[in-house]
Amino acid sequence: MSPSAPVDPEKRVGLQDRLLERPQHTSHGSLKRRAVLMVHTFAFSYGMPFVGDYTPPSCDFNRVVINFTATSAGRQFDRLALMYFGDTEVWRTSTAEPVNPPGIRWEYHKDMTEYLSLWKTPQKLIFDLGNLIDDKYTGPFDTILTATFFKAEDNTGAAPPSDLIIPISKRLGAANAVSQFTLPADNATNTISFPRNVRRAVFSVSANGQATEEFWWSNVLQSDTNTFEPTAGSFYGLSPFREVQVLIDGQIAGVEWPFPVIFTGGVVPSLHRPIVGIEAFDLREHEIDITPFLPLLCDGGQHTFTIRVAGIQDDGKSSGTLTQTVGDSWYVTGKIFVWLDGDKNSITTGTHPTVQQSAPSISITRALTQNATGANETLTYNTSVNRKFLTTANVKTANTSGLVTWSQSLSYINKGYLSAFGYNQINDMTITGTDITSSKGTNYLSSYRYPLYANSSYSVSDQGNLTLQAHVIQGKQLLVSGASVFPNGLQSFSSVPATSGKKFRGGSFLTTTKDGTASFFQTGDGKNSSGYGSSTQTMTFGGVSATGSLADHPDVELYYRDVSAVNGTVTHDTERLAGTVTGSTNSGKPAGGQEHYVAFAQIPVSEHGGVPRVLQGRKGVERR
Repeated sequence: MSPSAPVDPEKRVGLQDRLLERPQHTSHGSLKRRAVLMVHTFAFSYGMPFVGDYTPPSCDFNRVVINFTATSAGRQFDRLALMYFGDTEVWRTSTAEPVNPPGIRWEYHKDMTEYLSLWKTPQKLIFDLGNLIDDKYTGPFDTILTATFFKAEDNTGAAPPSDLIIPISKRLGAANAVSQFTLPADNATNTISFPRNVRRAVFSVSANGQATEEFWWSNVLQSDTNTFEPTAGSFYGLSPFREVQVLIDGQIAGVEWPFPVIFTGGVVPSLHRPIVGIEAFDLREHEIDITPFLPLLCDGGQHTFTIRVAGIQDDGKSSGTLTQTVGDSWYVTGKIFVWLDGDKNSITTGTHPTVQQSAPSISITRALTQNATGANETLTYNTSVNRKFLTTANVKTANTSGLVTWSQSLSYINKGYLSAFGYNQINDMTITGTDITSSKGTNYLSSYRYPLYANSSYSVSDQGNLTLQAHVIQGKQLLVSGASVFPNGLQSFSSVPATSGKKFRGGSFLTTTKDGTASFFQTGDGKNSSGYGSSTQTMTFGGVSATGSLADHPDVELYYRDVSAVNGTVTHDTERLAGTVTGSTNSGKPAGGQEHYVAFAQIPVSEHGGVPRVLQGRKGVERR
């Protein structure tokens, strides 16, 4: 089915994502070629992904940018979408929630050059956007996916596209099905025979929680899950900490401490109008360099690759241990980017990897207060985790030889507080980390900081009417230097003479913060709702001239954006490109008022339980 004509041009804005993945302007007048990959409506589409054939264009190209445009009107909640080439996941995104007719439209551009080896050969395109249509949820998603092919130089220092990409997935593409593992139900393991003439290999992991694990960062310690059972109800447990692990032959090769993505219906729906949460439209993948494992992997035998997600089982006092599993559910896939060296008869050798790691340092505090009747009234719980990881090996390929190291240093803290007998909750969390690859020919550094503050409350009246309120501040700081697999953002500015990538030997730096407050109201039958909210987001992106570290701003500002919105209307928008103001808007509209959502009941629910996702298991919320 063809999509409907473009509707009301209200667009969701994923500021930090749009910058990093905006299409590059070509220099020297190089020719662009555009191809339509998908025109499809996702209505009742669970288990029914779009499946199509991709044929490479006849033109010569070394860069690829996709454009995803979607429209929707009616009543619906946000949906996760995954794009595959065969068994290989290449993009993970989510949807905006519809608004009153004529609906909502959003558009996203993404540089996909890292998959050049796939774009150069025919592929089966599988695009999964599971949706539900019934008498209550009436909004389909009309989508168009295109790709633009062109030639352009890249002097940013990022890695060239790999020679080969090996999927670590459920491998159901041949059956026209999606290939993500769903944890903990699946065993996310592939056994593969690795190429023997490899000089570098990087494992990319894509993982995010869904259902009972979507708000993992707000979970409580396992020993406290039933603390407020008589009042607010039970809470999800295994702590507010999650670790995604990558294992080779049963040995941990690296970890990811996931970014806490908040989707467009998350916490309170009116937080996201029209500025979406960070990474909601482009869930960033994490790079783990497995080059030190090459002397083992290139031995001609078969080897296992496993993805696992862990939480914390606390001892009820001051410590805990990592678990082997978590709740339902995590969608995970992986892939290995492989760069070859020499001909097919060359064999990479060297020493087996030396892995220096210990169990993460876990510290826990908890305190409970009760009222005069003995009812649990408040709970304070703090979780702190630190981990260091180092892998080294001497690696000899056809043309290189030397010591290769992969190191990670990570820190996590989450201060949780529940009050009003469990109806009010605060989580103040920060994840920081640094990943480093060092070798004679390749260096890579990623340094990151993910702060999140969420203060939320809910209440349910005797009639079943629901009230949600929240104040959420979320940030992201990211420094990328050296041979990153994915675009570092500088590619967007290579056509600006004053911002040549050669000046930014320290890499690229992004800092962004979104601050929003919102309220939401829903009638007991779930069919009528209203809400209001305001939010602001500021971001700065630029280049770092020398070896850098996380700071308040880059050495050279390349892009700046400051946007404010009230009740779905943008009230202020300032944009600078390479220091030049390119747009500024100030509507002058008052900050009061209320945006009504009566037509579409934008409640973040689960069709499995019929209750708000963040409140599943809580008392006073009727399960339908």
